[in-house]
Amino acid sequence: MTDQTPVLTELETGQELFRRTYPVDRDRLVRYAGASGDFNPIHYSDRVAEAAGLPGVIAHGMLTMGLAGSAVVDWAGDPGAVTDYGVRFTRPVVVPDPEGTEVEVVGTVRDVDLAAESVRVDLTVTCAGTSVLAKAQAVVTLRTG
Repeated sequence: MTDQTPVLTELETGQELFRRTYPVDRDRLVRYAGASGDFNPIHYSDRVAEAAGLPGVIAHGMLTMGLAGSAVVDWAGDPGAVTDYGVRFTRPVVVPDPEGTEVEVVGTVRDVDLAAESVRVDLTVTCAGTSVLAKAQAVVTLRTG
């Protein structure tokens, strides 16, 4: 934890905590495939993705989830402070070649629990103005002062 670590008693319901934008291009998909072992061709071949009924190559759902989670960790300043995290996948992130796309993550305070020393953070995760994750929430334990 650093001096920049958020303080629980300084947070209010509805407060925007952070806004992060992550570039997603085909190179990132290849790197993620290597790290995760998910080599499904819908993540690198337009032909296969379109044959599967998709508009083109899509990002791995877990990559999208990971980007949103990393925004929470960056804000909290301590990966161990994130005690719960979950999302529902709603729409794929289409990744055109060569320009790629961007995923935006906005975190807002849903609830502050002083007794549990934690904050529930709602995440709005979008690509090209469209929500790609639903019920995206994290619980973060923070110091109270």
